[in-house]
Amino acid sequence: MTLQFGYFLVPNAADPLVEYARLADDLGLDLIGVQDHPYQRKYVDTWTLLSVIAASTGRVRVFPDVACLPLRPPAVLAKAAASLDVLSGGRVELGLGAGAFWDAIEAYGGTHRTPREALGSLEEAVAVIRAMWSGERNLRFAGEHYHLTGAQSGPVPAHPMEIWLGVTGPKALALTGRLADGWLPSSTWATPDRLGEFGARIDEAATEAGRRPGDIRRLYNVNGTITDGASEGFLKGPAAQWVDELTDLALGYGMDGFVLWPDGDQRRQLTIFAEEVVPEVRRQVALEHEG
Repeated sequence: MTLQFGYFLVPNAADPLVEYARLADDLGLDLIGVQDHPYQRKYVDTWTLLSVIAASTGRVRVFPDVACLPLRPPAVLAKAAASLDVLSGGRVELGLGAGAFWDAIEAYGGTHRTPREALGSLEEAVAVIRAMWSGERNLRFAGEHYHLTGAQSGPVPAHPMEIWLGVTGPKALALTGRLADGWLPSSTWATPDRLGEFGARIDEAATEAGRRPGDIRRLYNVNGTITDGASEGFLKGPAAQWVDELTDLALGYGMDGFVLWPDGDQRRQLTIFAEEVVPEVRRQVALEHEG
């Protein structure tokens, strides 16, 4: 797959969020992902922000990174995503998670789910969302967590929207391999030393389901800081270090997308990433593939 690069935008209401998004678009990044934690009082709503970003930019694609399923019923979530895809000219993908921070979710009126229930609801949600994107009428689905009883789908997305799952755990990774279009881990919990193990589970499940593992997109939220000084560890060092580390992740673990989640000055980090890191990673990966 073609390498993609993006920006992980934290939806802090006090920050110039639209300015950051326009900068990412102007710098030529492919994606803007926005985390979805409705219970965080300092955050604006993710879908509202994604809509404003899509209306304020010209080419960058947007997605929730990842949508909080327990607080967003899948049929309505599917309609919101498809609607924004239509209105933006096909610039939306759907990142989806089973849920976390259960006490906060429950405080907002959501259900506190067990790990089994969370996984089951995620699998059902994928089925419901795909049905709601089909354009078909009289949709019916009888699950343990979600139901459709004669639902009318629409609008149909403007392009074949993908579902990327931000999950860990053997069963959730297997679900990704069987049903999802992509995997969306973060370096804060899917550390490089575990990517091989996690990827193998996805590949095995995909093969067993008759799918090609290479067709499942692997997008990595990379948290760190591009510095002027010496290395201070993984993703904490100069641009040249970032180039080496991201190139290794692409070639060694099959990661085909990197979404920058920077600490520090957002404008500076975005600019260095887009101008110094991205083109060199593309170049080195292309050279390796040509060789």
